[in-house]
This record gives sequence, C-alpha cells and structure tokens, in this order.
Amino acid sequence: MAETLVFPGTVEWSGENPGISLKETPDGPFTTLASFFRVVLSPHGRGHALVLMLSPQESAPAADRANLCLTDNEPLARWLVSDYVSHFGAWRGLPGLRGLEYRSLDSVTSGGDAISRYSETVRAGGTTVVLEWSGLGKPFCFALPPAQSATGHHHMPSLFVGCDAATVTVNGQKRPGAPIPREIAGHRISTAMLAFSETWIRA
Repeated sequence: MAETLVFPGTVEWSGENPGISLKETPDGPFTTLASFFRVVLSPHGRGHALVLMLSPQESAPAADRANLCLTDNEPLARWLVSDYVSHFGAWRGLPGLRGLEYRSLDSVTSGGDAISRYSETVRAGGTTVVLEWSGLGKPFCFALPPAQSATGHHHMPSLFVGCDAATVTVNGQKRPGAPIPREIAGHRISTAMLAFSETWIRA
C-alpha cells in the first residue's frame, strides 16, 4: 500500500486563486495585477475577493486608475492582502498595495469550461471587471514546501492550469499588456494562470 501523504501544520485557508499579471514588454513594469479569491474555508469564513491594481506603482492614483479590492467579506479580504497577496512575487513591495480601496461587491459569476477558456466577472456598484483566460494548458498538481512558497511559511498543494492569453477588462475597457512566460514546479506557464483546489497550510 502506498504511504499516505499528510501535510503537517494548520490549514489556514482553502479555495481558488486564479490570477492575471500583465506587461506591455517582458522587461517592463506590470501594467495590471489581478488576483481573484474564492475561499471556501478560513478563520474569517467564506467569501470572494478581487484584488485589482490598475496603477501598481502608485499609492494614490486617479479614480479612473484606482487600486481596488472588491469583496463580500472585508475582514477576510484584508487578511488575504496582508498575509498572502503582499508576499506574492509580482506584488511584493508595490506602492499600490498601500492605498488599496475596499469596496463591497454585488455579484461574482464564473464562465467557460476550464478546458479551453475560463472567466470571472465581478460587479461592484458601477464597476464591472471581467477576467478571461484562454488557450488553457494541461492541468498539473503540485505542492510547494514552505521554503519555496510565497510566504516562506506554508505548504501549498494546488492544481494549476497555465494559459496562452489572458485579459482584464474594466467597464468595457481592456487593460494594456499581456502575460509573460514563467516557470513553476518544472512547468512553463505564464503570469496568468488558474489556481484551483489551493490550500495554504502553515508549517
């Protein structure tokens, strides 16, 4: 009988965390960062949060280029930003996180088959954000050890799906840029991917 794999530590949250990070040139700054959470278990309960930075390099941008967090559970969202998002590679140390504006969302709708394409549509007041992933690759499952996780303190078993293209559209206006190539767990993907069945376990 195969040995059962048990992760030591405390499960902090579990759910989904697909993301899109866009650049206009591979060596340029990120123009848009989007990290979407659908949390099914956490110390703060269940909920959704879309952390969206339209001006990653600015802490107080103009209203039409705001850095937002749209959520139906603000305590959960603030915890995710402080303990997780702020440690993600593309997000770490960015001024935009300091001036993040929290708004209540009205609805979240997923679309696509997660085989060839996928989408998340988030509505909050007069703001509608559509995240779209296309050209999806083969799913793969892996588990990062704590030292290699974004926080440096968590096991992170997860199912990832890379994609060839992705867009972020805000109120009908498509954001500039495209995902760029990256590698994780020996797989060549990009800075836009689907992350399902994701669980963070504090070691």
